[in-house]
Amino acid sequence: MPAISIIIPVYNVEKYLRRCLDSVLNQTFTDWQAICVNDGSPDNSADILAEYAARDSRFVVVTKENGGLSDARNAGMPYANGNYIMYLDSDDFIHPQTMEIAYYLAQRDNSDIVSFTYDRIYRPQLMVRHVLKMDTDKVVPIRIKQRYKLNKIPTMITDDVYSYATERTHNAPGKKKKWLIKHCQVWKNMYRRELIADIPFIKGILFEDFPWWSEVMLRNPRVTIAPLPLYFYIPNFGGIVLGAKQLRIMHSLCTGIKTAYLKYQNSATEYQMKKWSENFKWYFIKWAFRKIKYIDSDADLSQACEMFRELERIGALDCPPNTWSKKLRMKICDFIKTCKLDG
Repeated sequence: MPAISIIIPVYNVEKYLRRCLDSVLNQTFTDWQAICVNDGSPDNSADILAEYAARDSRFVVVTKENGGLSDARNAGMPYANGNYIMYLDSDDFIHPQTMEIAYYLAQRDNSDIVSFTYDRIYRPQLMVRHVLKMDTDKVVPIRIKQRYKLNKIPTMITDDVYSYATERTHNAPGKKKKWLIKHCQVWKNMYRRELIADIPFIKGILFEDFPWWSEVMLRNPRVTIAPLPLYFYIPNFGGIVLGAKQLRIMHSLCTGIKTAYLKYQNSATEYQMKKWSENFKWYFIKWAFRKIKYIDSDADLSQACEMFRELERIGALDCPPNTWSKKLRMKICDFIKTCKLDG
């Protein structure tokens, strides 16, 4: 049984796949297995995966029909035997010490989650180069050469993840900005296997990280926060999110809001519901409602109205926690009423 299993969904990424797999192969920590899920990729990704699996038995290849990112992550979990689970998107890569640092901190602190971050210099650098039509494939992030001493890594240990996890982009009251666990990306953390083994990702939606992370928080994990830039996130300029239609984005967001809200309604304490609503739910409602202005078809507008009507019906729009969310609720309710009148 390896210490860490890292699940890597693979689809149409032959251009980046070797860099991703090499970043795993070059880890200073060696007790790992990589579950590479070939999600019906039509390019040469399967051959690359076979090559790495033949070279190193720690690479395990799972082949399935195309079902999307969530389905691929779910398919990888039964093969993940590690005590801890990590996720890595196949067009991204990680710092050589990522596993070493995460495992050391998890063991030291008896943590269920070790949270790090991504390099916030590298991604904007690539975006600028793309706009200027410059090469982005051979850019090596400066921070990948940084080496960390385990006993000198700054950390914050908490048994109250809701005090630090947030979708806000600004600082939380009374907290140092560097300790915030910002946004819901699953690949910014290492998880104890028992914590997440029975939490599936919702198949077929975008932004599947949000409802998944919401349920993980419900389990009151002990978290070690280490604000180190260990993940290198590559903008996929032609990717599924950037190319998705606005209605699909809205549908995905509303599905995530509904799923998470119903779980919180059934299981959350008053404190959990309050913090989740303030720091996550209303930000995603705001994001979903913004998509209205991009919809020009009457049929699509009708579908959008039904999505928000359903959120209103189940109570997901009740009790907005502050001024801006109260105003947002009024706008959404007006939109729903207008749809009723038109119908």
